[in-house]
Amino acid sequence: MNRLAGLYIHIPFCEKKCIYCNFYSIEILDGKERFLDALVREIDMRADLLAAGADAPDRYETIFFGGGTPSLLSPEEMERIFTALRRRFRIEEGAEITMECNPGALTAEWLEGYRELGTNRLSFGVQSFDDDELRFLSRIHTASEARRSIELARKVFENVSLDLIFALPNQTRERWRSNLEEGVRLGTEHISAYSLIFEEGTRLNAMRLAGDVRPAPDALEADMYEETMEALARHGFEQYEVSNYAHPGRECRHNLGYWERRSYISFGPSAHAFHNKEVEPLRWANNSNLSAYLDAIDAGNLPVASSEVITPQLAIEELIYLGLRSRGVMLDAFRSIAGIDLPTAGAKEVEMMLAEGYASLEAGRLTLTRKGYPFADRFAVRLIDAVERAIPELMVKSPAMPVLNIVT
Repeated sequence: MNRLAGLYIHIPFCEKKCIYCNFYSIEILDGKERFLDALVREIDMRADLLAAGADAPDRYETIFFGGGTPSLLSPEEMERIFTALRRRFRIEEGAEITMECNPGALTAEWLEGYRELGTNRLSFGVQSFDDDELRFLSRIHTASEARRSIELARKVFENVSLDLIFALPNQTRERWRSNLEEGVRLGTEHISAYSLIFEEGTRLNAMRLAGDVRPAPDALEADMYEETMEALARHGFEQYEVSNYAHPGRECRHNLGYWERRSYISFGPSAHAFHNKEVEPLRWANNSNLSAYLDAIDAGNLPVASSEVITPQLAIEELIYLGLRSRGVMLDAFRSIAGIDLPTAGAKEVEMMLAEGYASLEAGRLTLTRKGYPFADRFAVRLIDAVERAIPELMVKSPAMPVLNIVT
């Protein structure tokens, strides 16, 4: 069993919530002090519970500050979180420590402060280098501010990533190509390129339902995705997940932990966690409401809203789905759960994927090629169906279990 794990901390504060965002965040910045107090207490409570149980991770090799906007916290405020984590968890020397940042609001002093705390990787939510597109997405920064922030960050950090969104309404291939070229020109080590998704519950989806915006045509979205893969490959980026590209050695180790089903322990409102124990692996999610989160902590409870034990069926589905979207389905892991080889259980589908050039079978993984990545979800569904037919005795799913009051 891999006893290495990651830590995730959700900072819920935002200056302004973007129209497409479905992550939990609030625009009220008051109450940061109470939140930090509660967060430190949650860290202590969860550490106590892990120490009392079995199969707790030995060491933690990644830390990721997400949100929301973690860079709304000053280095002094962030130091409280770092101190609590290092007091209760064994952090590996050389751990990857990522912090999400908003362009336009960072100073050299704050960047130096984050680095002195141990942060060694920054991720900027740029989304576009076109001011019209940024206004549509309700981003609060301009394209020039994004450029300046990244240039400033690269003077302090060697490992900088940026996010871009394509298939915006009325976006042309030329404009998307310009965004990609600008991201490459800035010299970042990692680029995440996502197609625009109309998530349920977002303002963007409400605009779609009202007829105020129309999604990009599927064919144009597919062309933009193909161009993304080709353009970034030309500039030395390797695609290691459906939407993620990095220079060799600069893959996001924390996100790889998600996709390869390593344990990650999470803190803050709406944070999701996964403890991949040998017996009854467990996933849980915190309250997606800051007030409910704070009230639970004040009452001496962990703020868990729901949890589920990962059955063999769920484990197999996750292995296939996440593996095909990233660096491949790990065949040893599949065999240890299913008791059968994946090329045997899904023989017809695997043979077709290999024969048609959609996948390769090497280094102990079934991995999609560039040709196969656009169809990752489709192949995952077909492989899972084939496995269910091959080993029906394992495919019994248990429902999620609500957990309202976990007292430590």
